[in-house]
Amino acid sequence: MANTTNFSVRMDSDIKKQCESLYNELGMNLTTAINVFLRQSLRVGGFPFDVKLEQPNRETIAAMLEAERITHDPNVKRYSDVEEALRELKR
Repeated sequence: MANTTNFSVRMDSDIKKQCESLYNELGMNLTTAINVFLRQSLRVGGFPFDVKLEQPNRETIAAMLEAERITHDPNVKRYSDVEEALRELKR
């Protein structure tokens, strides 16, 4: 049998409950899920998933800025629904 040890983790109680429910549906308890995470971390030499800040690329930033400008421009044509916009495009 493997040599085991205990350790404590402080976490948001709601997150814990949600995770316990999720992993229960997958047929394991939270301890097993944490062990899977830790073993995968050792196997890949770090986090077993990408850890990054989601930052939009230049094209997305430009589109977001354009949408913001259009939203505040009173001269931009507005449509009440998709059908009206499509009719306008077909002209």
